[in-house]
Amino acid sequence: MKVLETEFKGLLQIFPEIYEDQRGYFIESFHIHKFQSLSIPHSFVQDNFSYSQRGIIRGLHLQLPPYQQAKLVMVMKGKALDVVVDLRTDSPTYGQHAKYILNAKQHNMLYIPEGFAHGLLAIEETIFTYKCSDFYNKSAETGILWKDDTLNIDWELDHYSITQPIISDKDQSLPTFEEFRKEIHAKAN
Repeated sequence: MKVLETEFKGLLQIFPEIYEDQRGYFIESFHIHKFQSLSIPHSFVQDNFSYSQRGIIRGLHLQLPPYQQAKLVMVMKGKALDVVVDLRTDSPTYGQHAKYILNAKQHNMLYIPEGFAHGLLAIEETIFTYKCSDFYNKSAETGILWKDDTLNIDWELDHYSITQPIISDKDQSLPTFEEFRKEIHAKAN
């Protein structure tokens, strides 16, 4: 397994070993001891799968404390542009974002620590899987608008010849980054 640190503390790119032969391939997507040695929580409690048609944007999602989730994400079929935003107020990269290509050919993964908003663009028809360190909690669910002007995320739609992304009404109504910051600040005081 190859692990690359990123500019965001705790955010890791993971490339598992792929064992291929004439029958197909085998990968070890999770091994408790290997992940413990990387300081990745091994107490994942929920696995999720999502299917997305080409051109779908999901996100930017997160859960608020005390129900924050660390995630281990991977594409099982297709290819996705994975986007994360650091929302840890004590982090030097607070309010910054990063993008990574996840694809089924490489079987690469991204470990996203607690405190990040997460989203994706399905570049191809995609099956996305992720492990979560806490259960889904509807009352803690929130996010940030995918096309927020402050974050200024380039979803690379032109690059992938996606003229009209498909976004749920729920995701279209998420707060902007500034609205999110004010909401969190108000809850803290």
